[in-house]
Amino acid sequence: MMDKEILVANLYFQAVFPMMKILLRDDPAIAKKFAKVKTAVVFKAKTKEGWIGCKLHFYCGEFDIDFEDFENGNIVFSFGAVEKMNTFLKGGTALPKIKGLTKPVLLAKVISLLLSLKLMMPNVNPKAPLKKYLKVKMALSMVSMALSKLNRFGYPDMTAWTKNQPDRVYQLSVSDTDIAVSLRVKAGKTKAGKGLYQRRRPFVHMKFSSVDAALKILLREAGFVEGVDKGYVSIEGSPEYAAQLNDLMMRVQALTT
Repeated sequence: MMDKEILVANLYFQAVFPMMKILLRDDPAIAKKFAKVKTAVVFKAKTKEGWIGCKLHFYCGEFDIDFEDFENGNIVFSFGAVEKMNTFLKGGTALPKIKGLTKPVLLAKVISLLLSLKLMMPNVNPKAPLKKYLKVKMALSMVSMALSKLNRFGYPDMTAWTKNQPDRVYQLSVSDTDIAVSLRVKAGKTKAGKGLYQRRRPFVHMKFSSVDAALKILLREAGFVEGVDKGYVSIEGSPEYAAQLNDLMMRVQALTT
């Protein structure tokens, strides 16, 4: 398994940063702010072997991430150590070296987008309906993607869980919304997906009764078992594997906060 700090950094690059696409699409204020932005933003940190990082490409509301070429960008956040970058991304006190200070308007937009990702933090309790929706949609999307990445990164608890499973689909959804993600597991391999899985019945379907109900679990106001008892979430399929999935979801939360 890769070093823990590098693992956490790669979770941010490959599971947290992709949630910017949801913000750019579903938050009207952010969509307007980036509607005409054409830029590249780099995050990179020094390791014993060299550098790790990624480049975020913004093009008039479109967004993608390059994990190979992250040498230069219009704005560059550079860190002398991976631990410092992780601290910064988790909202702690760590200052990067920033290239792009001569572009204050652009830099302010990028920082505001980064701050919006903090909606996913377990201690952030939004009140506005749109923010509640975005928190739940991003959190569930991120965790399904992160679980698949952890498996690929060789995270022991995840690989032990997936290696002997036959072809199974784990579904997470919120009733009466478009929020739905899936994780397909097959003989040690995993793939995260969007939407309701149509090709087969899920082995486990964790169905939250509403956005507010999902928030009860995400904000840790109710535990998993209590959430089932109170009707915040219903389980279709194996209760045992649903509980195991929930435990792994909590591991993701612990790693990224």
